[in-house]
Amino acid sequence: MTEEIIINKLKELSGGKIIEAVNPSTKRIYIKVLPENLIEVISVLKEKLNFLHLSTITGVDKGQTFEILYHFASKDSVLTVRTEVPRDKPEIKTITSIIPGSILYEREIQDMFGIKVLEIPDPRPLLLPDDWPAGVCPLRKDFKYQRPEEIIPGGNK
Repeated sequence: MTEEIIINKLKELSGGKIIEAVNPSTKRIYIKVLPENLIEVISVLKEKLNFLHLSTITGVDKGQTFEILYHFASKDSVLTVRTEVPRDKPEIKTITSIIPGSILYEREIQDMFGIKVLEIPDPRPLLLPDDWPAGVCPLRKDFKYQRPEEIIPGGNK
């Protein structure tokens, strides 16, 4: 299937839920959806268009919003589903009911960006230590790293 056919079928099967669809290069598709349409569009991708492999979920701090990108692969193409959530209420529904393995990436998004994943089966931190301060998100633009004081064994005290 060509990228054009995939885009047209996706638009048709999703009932107009695609805000934007671009094909910037061979075997590469980017689509944008509203957060409330994410589950339905991902279901169509998996069930009707054979995008079975979720390679990762990434995020971008865009200032007033966070963009969440779901990267899928099939034998025909690589497709990224983009959606944005507001910074003042960063929430997105889990897609684990469609793709159970997404839980690891969703937990990472929670840790690194502070985006709350609603209805996630296991919301525990994945990457950050247990004693990590609440509300401190290392991939947000406003994160300030404070280097811990070095302790040199046998050094001056």
